[in-house]
This record gives sequence, structure tokens and C-alpha cells, in this order.
Amino acid sequence: MITDPIADLLVRLGNAARRRQDVVKVPVSKVKRQILNILGKEGFILGYGEMQEGGHPYFSVQLRYVEEARPMITGMRRISKPGRRVYVGRDDVPKVRNGIGLAVISTSKGLMTDSDSRRSGLGGEVLCSVW
Repeated sequence: MITDPIADLLVRLGNAARRRQDVVKVPVSKVKRQILNILGKEGFILGYGEMQEGGHPYFSVQLRYVEEARPMITGMRRISKPGRRVYVGRDDVPKVRNGIGLAVISTSKGLMTDSDSRRSGLGGEVLCSVW
């Protein structure tokens, strides 16, 4: 049983990128699907697909590399954790690495990036940052 599925997703992606793997398997959840959609839209991963093995569904995430050697995802950090939630108002939405990275924020309109949150004028829970 996984107590923090978002942290599990980030750790799996980071470990696979460090090992230069092309594809990584991640157990399915709605939040992970939304985060993977954001990462794909922003160009951090090539894409993902939902598959099933032994009756258990999982995402097959295809990682993106620059110049065949460097992973596109160079760092990730879980901000809001189950033991300590971090909320920000619309004026306090963080910028990650001066706009090079992105923060995933859970708002009343769903999950979105920090730039989309600022544009919409919404605050919320800062789930993680990726750069």
C-alpha cells in the first residue's frame, strides 16, 4: 500500500530518468493521470498509456531526453505532503526556477500549472514542482 501516491510517482520518474530508462511503469490513479497530462503538455515526458498486467492497471510513461543523454526532468520536489499541507493564495503562487520549471497546483478548477493558476487568478494546494 502506498501512503503518498504523488511522491511515489515523482520517485519512480526520477529514478528511471537517472537510470536512463525509456519507459517506466506507474500504478494508475486519477491524480497521477492529471499530473502526467500536465507533464506531457509541458514537454517533460513524451507521453503515457494505460495498460494492464496481471489484472492490475498501470501507466506506461515514456520519458523524454535531450541530446540522447540528459533527461528532460532534472529535478522534482514534493511540496505539500500528507503530514503538512501547503496552500497559497492567488497572489503567492510560486515560480519554479524563474519560470524554467513548473509547479503543479490543485485548484477549485482542477490541477493546473503555476502559470495557468496565475493567469486564472486562482490559488490552491501546491502539490509538487518539476524542473
